[in-house]
Amino acid sequence: MNTNRSTLTLARGKESSSSYNGELCRAMSMLAKDERVIFIGQGVQDKGTFMSTTLYHLPPEKRIELPVVEEMQAGMCIGLALAGYVPVCIYPRWNFLILATNQLVNHLDKMKAHVIVRVGIGSTKPLDPGPQHQGDFTHAFRQMMPNTTVMRLTEPRHIVSEYAWALGRSGPTILVEDADLYED
Repeated sequence: MNTNRSTLTLARGKESSSSYNGELCRAMSMLAKDERVIFIGQGVQDKGTFMSTTLYHLPPEKRIELPVVEEMQAGMCIGLALAGYVPVCIYPRWNFLILATNQLVNHLDKMKAHVIVRVGIGSTKPLDPGPQHQGDFTHAFRQMMPNTTVMRLTEPRHIVSEYAWALGRSGPTILVEDADLYED
């Protein structure tokens, strides 16, 4: 596994007082500047999820909207990575990402394709939607995917540097966002 995090260390030296959502918007803008990056998933072109709010300002040609086809989405992203792109594969909930486990565990992790996966832990506010939308499988995926870096994004000041590090490495990364922090 690639553990060179010098870019992360340099970027973390700059403290930010921005919001979680604001830092995610900055991170997505930074990623979009790279000609290899493309954003793929549900709510990428159309409104619909808390993650959608971080993408509206990006050029439409950098975003590919998909229907509910989680395993196919992961397979597309792996294929695009093998063709030289750096796909940002967006799943608004862990519970949806589970449907792509075959592609992630048996292909992405073993092939070490350069894919950045964004996944969310669903919000409990203002109403509790129940366990289907609040799952957090960070630990389980760390155990199943030894060649993939899986990181929780809990501090706004680290978001841009974590995404910069994921873009700069050569293997797969899963970045876990928390919907309840979008309001901060």
